Amino acid sequence: MEKIKIVQIGITHEHANGKMMSLRKLPELFEVAGYVDDREFSRTAHFGNDFVKPYEGVRRLSLEEAFAMPGVEAVTVEVPNNELVPMALRCMERNLAMHMDKPAGEDLALYKKLLDGCAARKLPFQMGFMFRGNPAFQFCLRAVREKWIGEVFEMQMDMNHCYGGEEYQEYIGNFSGGIMYNLGCHLIDFVVAALGRPEKVHSILKSAPGDPERIHNNCAAILEYSHAIVTLRACSRDAANTPGRSVKISGTRGSIFLLPVERFDGKGVEVSLCLTAPTKEFPVGNHRLCFEPQSDRYVVQLREFAQMIRGEVQSPYSYEHDYLVHEVTLAASGYHPWQ
Repeated sequence: MEKIKIVQIGITHEHANGKMMSLRKLPELFEVAGYVDDREFSRTAHFGNDFVKPYEGVRRLSLEEAFAMPGVEAVTVEVPNNELVPMALRCMERNLAMHMDKPAGEDLALYKKLLDGCAARKLPFQMGFMFRGNPAFQFCLRAVREKWIGEVFEMQMDMNHCYGGEEYQEYIGNFSGGIMYNLGCHLIDFVVAALGRPEKVHSILKSAPGDPERIHNNCAAILEYSHAIVTLRACSRDAANTPGRSVKISGTRGSIFLLPVERFDGKGVEVSLCLTAPTKEFPVGNHRLCFEPQSDRYVVQLREFAQMIRGEVQSPYSYEHDYLVHEVTLAASGYHPWQ
């Protein structure tokens, strides 16, 4: 098959460098035709990256050159958070398949316009939630959906870290929804896929000790379901950093625990599964499962993106799912009350 000609628009998103490195690991699928350095035109807050190494040997394009380049079928949209949807709308108008990073902006109606436009044009659209390609998360999703642990009554999850120093705290201060807006969306994508639409959403936005109140870098959200309570946490002052991120899911016939939730050191994520009733796959008891090591966060998703473009698979995440995820994210981040 011919390679998919793709361009990355933007290098300033927090995931931009990783996305380019993953694309370049898939030369059998993608022809990386170039990248657009959005520092030439972006005006909203972004958190700095090392912009050199991932792009060495890749052609640098202006935005106009990228849109005019013959044969381009797809883009990865990696501009700053609050420019993602406006840029994606420009790509949608040009009928380009899109992988767009998170979060989907502070304007829910504008995001709906993007999703509705992609649906009407039947454009492949993929959100860059990094746990979608994580085998441990996919195992947990299956375990919940197939009720291996019975009816879920509790989830506890966090996206804590301590990277980025003072620069990161100032960056988060640019969003009224703070770190829950920036990072909580990854967890909400999983929760909505597992449990669907919550009945109520509560937002708690705080600053960590010693930080100005305007910087919401210590946040929590509570999602209520008919018989389940989901607690999400995100703080950028956690000394355990990303290896301390954890997931606990409890049900009427068992529980699941992950710590850490991802790793890229050549070792696989381990999942603790406790069952009080047998399933087709596992007997009663405690099980320790180790999943295949990940080379990075994005290769699995980008392979699926290529299959979507070629019409080989439908996206496992509908436009409706993506809209609901962001509706919940904005409520969890205090932008609007839940209805």
